[in-house]
Amino acid sequence: MLATPGTLPTGGGWAYEYKWDGVRAVVYIEGDDVRILSRNERDVTAAYPDVADAVRGLGTLVLDGEIVAPDAHGRPSFARLQRRMGVHEPSAELISGTPLRYNVFDLLGEGRTSLVAKPFSERRARLEKLGGLQVPPSFVADDPGEVVEESRERGLEGVVAKRLAAPYAPGRRSPDWIKAPFIRTQEVVILGFKEGEGRRAGTIGALLVGLYRGGKLSFAGGVGTGFTDAALHALQAQLKPLVTAEPAAGDVPRRDARGAIWVEPSVVGEVEYRSFTEDGRLRHSSWRGLRPDRRPEEAKL
Repeated sequence: MLATPGTLPTGGGWAYEYKWDGVRAVVYIEGDDVRILSRNERDVTAAYPDVADAVRGLGTLVLDGEIVAPDAHGRPSFARLQRRMGVHEPSAELISGTPLRYNVFDLLGEGRTSLVAKPFSERRARLEKLGGLQVPPSFVADDPGEVVEESRERGLEGVVAKRLAAPYAPGRRSPDWIKAPFIRTQEVVILGFKEGEGRRAGTIGALLVGLYRGGKLSFAGGVGTGFTDAALHALQAQLKPLVTAEPAAGDVPRRDARGAIWVEPSVVGEVEYRSFTEDGRLRHSSWRGLRPDRRPEEAKL
């Protein structure tokens, strides 16, 4: 179940929760058997063995939550999480150096009983009675003001409102969950890149990215900031085998296409941005990282 972007509602009937900057995961537990599925239903259990170990043996449960990588202050860090994303079998050194936490915010099944048709208030109450899980707070109030203020003070990503009476709606974006992030982020498809110059010589200078609009892949501009050296080298290694002759989007302006190296549109990333121009280009965009948990067609407005 996905949240709809919007203004946080008031007036009662809602719970307010912190928005976590991580990777969404549904976890299936049957005794010692644990499966972790990403948002695009890929089995990522091998990538997060520490998460599996943390919930193993807790009974027969289906959980929904967010995998996060806390920084030194305990705040979720998407940059730290990037060290683990896409690593299919992490080493013991990587696991210990970048520990993860699974923040559980919903209970979809208990024993052999599905709870998806139950109201959120009941699912949440049953979740809070379970032991052994990291369950962040959920606040029932007439107004989200205090939760928003606390979220900002703690340096979190935003706030999500959840209708207390709403069932769980798998596989769709629902107005019963409303998200209000403090920063604007957008998933994008990498269309190509331009080679770097100066300090970036031998690596990538900028990415050219696109979005799906009306079911069609469309050019959304370039991203040239926000990269670490490690990220640039990893991107180059991933993109070079995907080089192709023509851009996957047919609306790339000639000035942007000049000197570009095009790739197959199969790699999804995330950027932070200020706004979109009238012609649909990202303004003041900065790279946040790869999103192997997303399909290209999910990169849309």
